[in-house]
Amino acid sequence: MTNDIHPAKTNGHGDYERQDIGVRAVYYFLGGLAVALVLAYFVVNGFYHSLEKRAQADQTPVSPLVANAPVDTRRLPSEYKTDSEGADYEKYLQKNFPEPQLETNERTELNKIRQREEETLSTYDYVDQNAGTIRIPIDRAMDLLAQRGLPTRTQPSDLIAVSSTQGKAKEANKK
Repeated sequence: MTNDIHPAKTNGHGDYERQDIGVRAVYYFLGGLAVALVLAYFVVNGFYHSLEKRAQADQTPVSPLVANAPVDTRRLPSEYKTDSEGADYEKYLQKNFPEPQLETNERTELNKIRQREEETLSTYDYVDQNAGTIRIPIDRAMDLLAQRGLPTRTQPSDLIAVSSTQGKAKEANKK
């Protein structure tokens, strides 16, 4: 039995245990992992390639009305390069797909609707030109409402009081 708090290392190295794991084993593991990842990539890529071939073989024509149906409808042909507004995509759909086309681009259509609503809410325009009814922007309507105040109706009790005072005034004028 020894009273040393720190027993001396018997292998002569004072920093760590060298017998547990070697650096060479870590490198072999990392190399094997890299090889396994590359192999898995090629296996999965080949699997998806075979699924793609099978899906193309089983794919039905887009429509019997389309004479020149493209092979893959998920990708645009090179002559229709998509611009920022999607106009080329819309031209492609109009040329290659029969009517009715319900939604060609949901996001663009929704943006057009929102832009039209914003324009309606923030511009001046006639609602009915013959009747002289116009539409004004919301900000201007709020300013006018703040200046003029809300329209009010007279209460029935106020009508009675007003009519009685008017009746008394008429009687005084008659005399």
